[in-house]
Amino acid sequence: MDTAAALDLALGLADRADAITTARFRAHDLHVTTKPDLTPVSEADQAVERAIREALAAYPDHAVLGEEYGHDAGAGDATHRWIIDPIDGTKNYVRGVPIWATLIALEVDGRLDVGVVSAPALGMRWWAGRGLGAFRDGERISVSEVADLADAQLSYAWDSVSASSGLGRRMLDLADRCWRARGIGDFWQHLLVAEGAFDIAVDPVVSLWDVAALVPILEESGARWSTSDGRLDPDGGSFVCSNGRLHDVALAALTGGSDA
Repeated sequence: MDTAAALDLALGLADRADAITTARFRAHDLHVTTKPDLTPVSEADQAVERAIREALAAYPDHAVLGEEYGHDAGAGDATHRWIIDPIDGTKNYVRGVPIWATLIALEVDGRLDVGVVSAPALGMRWWAGRGLGAFRDGERISVSEVADLADAQLSYAWDSVSASSGLGRRMLDLADRCWRARGIGDFWQHLLVAEGAFDIAVDPVVSLWDVAALVPILEESGARWSTSDGRLDPDGGSFVCSNGRLHDVALAALTGGSDA
């Protein structure tokens, strides 16, 4: 399967997901439970992942990793792996806040080649295929040209880990050095970097399915990304992206480096 065909497939999977999530968003009878890690999961999260897995069953040589149902047994030697977050921003979803999305990525031979992020309550969808460019609703997107922290817009995610860690304090110090800071969090802050509205976004705690779909979009838009300590590992537990021009200084600030 080439990149263009995989992207078309991912966009079709997003259509399926949107039909499920929009039908249950703000439903008074939405069923919500708590996972072992104390995060919420809704019936819509599970229904979306099941629907995507059912569609991908037509590709038995492709592996699937999803937030709700884990990794396919016996698919460890697959060259193609789909990585699914059925609803990124479930806490928003269950409270009626429209900042949530389905994230769909395809990894080929260990490289993230396709990403689709569909946020139907916001009326927006972003996508990219390696070498094909990054788009929002059909319009090509690219990062900003801001080159000075004093002119930069920063977004960050904040939670109990941020509040109690040295990284949280350094995030706030970085925010003080920027022109403007907002705590948007989740997928949207990183896509706002990809389309040039923000210049830096920081998320101190992530899982692979939170960021896999973002990576192709960011890279095709000209953005840089890494963990908060500078590793190029989408499964590294934290995520920082920037317009590229500000990445090194942002990492230095977040690590307490000499360039901070």
